[in-house]
Order: sequence, then C-alpha cells, then structure tokens
Amino acid sequence: MVKPVEICVYGADVLCPSCVNLPSAKETYEWLQAALARKYPEQHFYIEYIDIYSPPEDEQKKELAEKILNDEYFYPLVSINGIVVGEGNPRLKVIYAEMEKNGYKPKES
Repeated sequence: MVKPVEICVYGADVLCPSCVNLPSAKETYEWLQAALARKYPEQHFYIEYIDIYSPPEDEQKKELAEKILNDEYFYPLVSINGIVVGEGNPRLKVIYAEMEKNGYKPKES
C-alpha cells in the first residue's frame, strides 16, 4: 500500500491581484480534491486548505505561507509532501505526475 501523501493548498479569502479571473484558493482546493478522488479512487491522500494569514504551527507550512506573503510565490499554491507543484493556476498534469512519483496509480479508463 502506498503511504498517503499530504497535499496542501495555500491561499486567502482575498484573490491575489494577478489572479482576478481565476478560481479562488478555496475553489482550487475543492476542485483538486474532487479531481484527485476521481483519478485515484480508493487510494487515500490527505488534503488541507491553509490560510496564509493564519497558518498552522507546523514550521514548514508557516515558512511557505510567509514566502507567499513576501511575494516569492503566487497563491493558490499547491504542495505535495512539502514540494511546490503549482502556483497561481496549478496544472493537473503536473500534480498527477507528482502523485504518480509517490506510487499512486490512475484509474483505468
């Protein structure tokens, strides 16, 4: 069995200035959760939404939230096991590739 990955979607209630026509971070979180559940059915993963203005106590998550606030990254930002795999307008293809590097098998069509 594959060890479940931790997927984090970082964002804020306010849209980033360059992301006005894109989905919000919370919408990205919901969309990603649904897409991954369809692509990798019955394969568990953890997905968490993190507000960059009030991140959890975890040092790595706080550090990434600070980098977003310091304009080093755009949000929504997606990380898998601490590795940034998308920002601004994350691409499913890149996220799927990282999931499969971690042993996830796509549903057969």
